[in-house]
Amino acid sequence: MKNDVKRKISIPIYQRISYGMTDCAGNLLYVVISTYLLYYFTDVFGLSVGIAGTLLLATRLVDAIDAPIWGFLVDHTHTKWGQSRPYFLWLCIPFAFFTWLTFTTPHLSGTLKIVYAAVTYICAGVCYTGIATPITAILPNLSSDSEERVVLNSYRMVGGNIGTLLTNLVLPLVAILGAGNNRKGFSLTLAVFGIVAILMLVTAFRNLREKNVSELKSIPIKSSLKAVKGNWPWILLVTANLIYWIGSNVRSSAQIYYFEYNLHMKYLVPIVGSLSILTVVGMILIPFMVKISNKRTVMIGALLVAALSNMLLHFSGSNVTLVIIFYVLGSVGSGVACSMPFAMLSDAVDYGQWKTGIRASGFLTSIGSAFCIKAGSGIGGFLPAQIMGAFGYVANKTQTSTSLFGIEFSFVWLPAILFIVACIPMLIYSKYENNENKIKQDLIKRGEMNA
Repeated sequence: MKNDVKRKISIPIYQRISYGMTDCAGNLLYVVISTYLLYYFTDVFGLSVGIAGTLLLATRLVDAIDAPIWGFLVDHTHTKWGQSRPYFLWLCIPFAFFTWLTFTTPHLSGTLKIVYAAVTYICAGVCYTGIATPITAILPNLSSDSEERVVLNSYRMVGGNIGTLLTNLVLPLVAILGAGNNRKGFSLTLAVFGIVAILMLVTAFRNLREKNVSELKSIPIKSSLKAVKGNWPWILLVTANLIYWIGSNVRSSAQIYYFEYNLHMKYLVPIVGSLSILTVVGMILIPFMVKISNKRTVMIGALLVAALSNMLLHFSGSNVTLVIIFYVLGSVGSGVACSMPFAMLSDAVDYGQWKTGIRASGFLTSIGSAFCIKAGSGIGGFLPAQIMGAFGYVANKTQTSTSLFGIEFSFVWLPAILFIVACIPMLIYSKYENNENKIKQDLIKRGEMNA
C-alpha cells in the first residue's frame, strides 16, 4: 500500500507546475497567432481577406509537415538532460523571436509584403512545433502510471489555459503600447509576451526530469512508421483531434469579426476571453471525471457541450448576458475536449509498443498533437476567410446582411458541426480504452515498462 501511494505521488508539485509552464508559454505566443493573425493581416497589415486566408492555409499546411520531422528528431535525441527536455532550452528564444517578427511588419508593398508574412509565419510555426512536440512526447517518460499522466496533463492544460487567458491582454496592450498605432502596439506586445515565454520554458527545462530515457534506443525512421501500423487508438485520436482543432480555430479566427460586426461589441472580446478562465475549473476536474467514467466519455461530453453552447449563441441575439454565458460554456467544453487527446496519446504510444515492439513517443505524439494543432490552424483560418470572402466581407466597412451571415456561419454554426463530427471517432475508441490495463501489464511482464 505504501509503495502504491509513493508511486502515485512520485511527481513533485513543482515539477507538475513546471510541466504546466511549458504549455502556458506555448499558448501565450501561439494562441495570439491563431486568434489574431487573420485579423492582423487584413485589418492592420492590409492584406485582402482572400489573400490572407490562402496564405494562412498554404503556409500552415507546408509548415505542418515538420511535425513528423520534429518527432523523428526527438526519438533520436539522447543527451545528459534527457530526450525531450533539451528542446525547451534550445528553441525558446527562436520561438519568441520569430513570433515577434510575425507581428512586426515593415512598410512593404505587393509581393514583398506577402513573402515577408509567409516566411516569418512559417518560421514561427516551425519553432512552435519544435516546442509543442517535446511537450507531449515527454509525458510518457515523466510517468508510466496512467492516472499520474492524467494529473500531469491537467496541470499542462491549466497552464495552457492560463497562457490563453493572458492573450486576452493583447488588444488592451496594443492600444496602450501603440498609442493609436496598431502596428507598433502588436510589435511591442509580442516582445513582452516573448520574454515571459522564454522565462517559463527555461524554468521548465531546469525542473523537469525524464525517466528511463537512457534505456531507449534511437529508432530508425522506418521503424517509427511501423509504430503506426494497426495502431487504431492512435488513428482515431488523430482524426478526432484534427477535426476538433479545425473547429476550434474556425471559432477563434471568426470571433473578433462576429463581435465587431454582428454584435457591435468588440469591447467584449477581452472580457469573454478573460471569463474563459472558468475553463480551468473543467480542466481541474478532468481526473475526477475520468475516474467516475472514462476518457472517451469525458471527451465526447465536452465536445457536445461546446457544440450546443456555440449554437445557442445564435438565439442570444444582442443580449450581453446570454452571449457571455454561452461563450464561456462553449469555452469550458472546448477546453476539456482539447485536453483529453494529450493524455490519451500516451496510452496510444503504449499500444504501439505493445503491438509492434516500437516505442515511437516523439513521432506518434508529434502527429497527434503538433500536426493536428497546426493543420487545424491552417484549415481553421482558411475556411472562415473563404466563407466570409464568398459572402462579401470587406475589412473596415459596414457589412451587408449577406456578409454578416457569412461571419455568423463561420463563428456559430461551422465550429458546432465540426465538434459533433469529432465525436464519431471517439465512439469507436471504447474497445481500445477498455484494454489499457492489460496492455500495461503485458509491457511490464515483457520488461518494457516499469511497474
